[in-house]
Parts: sequence; structure tokens; C-alpha cells
Amino acid sequence: MGKTHVLDHPLIQHKLTFIRDKNTGAKEFRELVEEVAMLMAYEVTRDFPLEKIEIETPVQTAEAHIIAGRKVGLVPILRAGLGMVNGMLNLIPAAKVGHIGLYRDPETLKPVEYYCKLPPDTTERDLIVLDPMLATGGSAVAAINFLKKRGARSIKLVCLLAAPEGIKAVEEAHPDIDIFTGSIDSYLNDHGYIVPGLGDAGDRLFGTK
Repeated sequence: MGKTHVLDHPLIQHKLTFIRDKNTGAKEFRELVEEVAMLMAYEVTRDFPLEKIEIETPVQTAEAHIIAGRKVGLVPILRAGLGMVNGMLNLIPAAKVGHIGLYRDPETLKPVEYYCKLPPDTTERDLIVLDPMLATGGSAVAAINFLKKRGARSIKLVCLLAAPEGIKAVEEAHPDIDIFTGSIDSYLNDHGYIVPGLGDAGDRLFGTK
């Protein structure tokens, strides 16, 4: 069974405060999102298994540890998820990056895939889905659906903020998925925005409206 993990490290919480602030401009916002993503990568990879190897230090032969053959795939949900990729790559530079593009059908209000490009060995990788906001959960559920249909076996969801409604939607559709977030906020308003939230993450990252 998956769990929801709130990453309450002081550095993450400190930087989230400035990400939320409406007076934070696009340049600083992008830098902060990248930094928080990097800090989150530290926690998301905490359960990676280690294996022992023998190395030569400048002093003597020593037994040491390396990550045990895990291949990682980062999958940002376009477009806001792009803001979290570089931060993750700073700590996991060997990761491959796939992309999933979704839009909401104006009539059915359901997510529709318009783009999906994944590493060819997706089934062998630990996939980390990136999306700053887990609001209704529709996009996250759809992205995980697409990945599972393509044979993915190991998936984690990482977001800056989550609404209780979004967490519930993911838990109901994909009870095996771990969710990592910096905060569980209060609720979704009538426009589907997380409250208190941080506004539209994509617009704030890229300076659009």
C-alpha cells in the first residue's frame, strides 16, 4: 500500500514559504522550485537499496556502498512539472527524463493525453512523476494510468503542494503509489485552486497568465 509523505524538513518549508508569496517573481520562483525539488529528491530516494563494493582510498582498501543498480526515470507532467526536473537531476544525474502532456477536455472535464515520450526501458526504471500541484488529482491519476499501461512497475508521485481532494483521488485510483509533498493544504476552491496554495504554478514558472 502506498503512503502520503509530508516532507517537513526546515529547508523545504522555508523555501516553500517564498514559493507561495505572491511577490516572488518568475526568476526567483523557478530557482526556488528547483531547489525544493532537489531537497525532495533526497527523501524520495531514501529507500533505495545499497550494495557493498571494495575501493582503494588514498590510505588503504575499504569496503563502501553504492546504490544497487537502480535506474531512475523522471516524468514531469507538462508544463509545470518541468520546473522540478533540474533539481532532481542535480542529485540523480543518470536519470532519464520522459514527458507526459495532458489537457482537460472542456466537455467531459477529463484529462486527455496529447504527448507521451518515455525512455525505452521504462519498465525497468523507478519512475518519479513530477507535478508541483496535486489539486483535483485528475492529471496525476491519468499520468499514472498511462505509465502503468506502458508496463511501469515502480512509480512515485512528487509535488510541492497537495489538496486533500487530490490525495484522496490518487489513493482511490492507485492505492499502491507513494505520494511525496511539501504540504497538505486546506481545500480546493470553486476554481480548482489549492487554498492557500501558490496560484498557478505553470504561469508563475514561465511568466504567463
